Amino acid sequence: MRQQELNTILSVMLDAHPGISDLVFSVGRPLQVETYGELKEVHAPPAVKCLTPFQTEQLALTMIGHARHLLRDLVVRGACDCSYALGDRARFRVNIFKQRGNFAIIMRKAQDVMPSLTSLGLSPIFRDMAREKNGLILVTGATGSGKTTTLTAILNEINETQPVHVVTLEDPIEFLHEHKRATFNQRELGADFDTFPNGLRSALRQAPKVILVGEMRDRATVEIAMTAAETGHLVLSTIHTINAGQSINRILGMFDLAEETQLRLRLSETLRYVVSQRLAPKAKGGRLLINEVMGTNLRVREAIALGEADGRSFYDIIEANATFGWTTFDQSLYRAYQAGLVTEETADLYATNKAKMTRFIDGVKKQRGLADDKPTGLKLDIDALAHTPGALRVGV
Repeated sequence: MRQQELNTILSVMLDAHPGISDLVFSVGRPLQVETYGELKEVHAPPAVKCLTPFQTEQLALTMIGHARHLLRDLVVRGACDCSYALGDRARFRVNIFKQRGNFAIIMRKAQDVMPSLTSLGLSPIFRDMAREKNGLILVTGATGSGKTTTLTAILNEINETQPVHVVTLEDPIEFLHEHKRATFNQRELGADFDTFPNGLRSALRQAPKVILVGEMRDRATVEIAMTAAETGHLVLSTIHTINAGQSINRILGMFDLAEETQLRLRLSETLRYVVSQRLAPKAKGGRLLINEVMGTNLRVREAIALGEADGRSFYDIIEANATFGWTTFDQSLYRAYQAGLVTEETADLYATNKAKMTRFIDGVKKQRGLADDKPTGLKLDIDALAHTPGALRVGV
């Protein structure tokens, strides 16, 4: 397959539906796109009713091109990551993998414009993150929850406000940063360095003030990232976890039990912020970013060093520091529901503490004068009352 033919197919898929985030190629299925969290078929020409193994293989090889290291990863590991540019129209983060002996492809579409803190509607506390001079900032969440976009917005804020050297280690590069006040050097896994630990070791000799590590996947990466944070660098990275507490436990789980005490102390001193993200469906279509933001203070450092306990949970600590811009998922959902951005069902579904969310929702309804007239299931048994001696009777 020629690259021009691939570009034509990608253009047709991008024009098929609004709000497209992913392009999906899987044997036995037609061309598909994910729009607002749902898969939809693409029926526009070229019409493909059912992709064959040969077609997905040709698509994969065309995307890989002459990159031998990607072919090696695909053969040895069964999957490879790369980037693909559709001219000036779009950039994609691509994952090619084998399933049941065939190739499948997922292409994640990058945003058309560089995201900023303002365009994403992020709170002022994210500007505080961009002003940090050292330490570790983690952005966590499931795949597709916008972690890279949020980190890019923070880096863009640094680029516009600080004359510093920034080194990024990415897999692959999704957003290209122009040199503004900051100087950016962006390195891609496979093309510019072989592993995150080796790339991070090299970055420490490249005189950066800010280092972005695409993902903390293993113990070696975490160890070097913490060392960098301890030696005066600001390190930003991602972990696939759903909240602050799980992020701490995931890092601890990469090390031996004998190292836990020392690691907790190191982490309590280097961690600056943990941002956890989820995308919830909007009431009127589309998806809304819901986040949990935890900074650091004496109580947080104590919870990291000693572990969570009664009266020392990260949820309670975050909730108590809302005045400083921290927020739990439930507080973010409550504000979104109060503003009419999400439905009651969505707020309840995505809530961490469902009982507390129910009380929040009831309070909003009372403020709006909306009484909850749902049947309770309780009713008066008239027949039993009539045959009860001494019962109060009304009427004749």
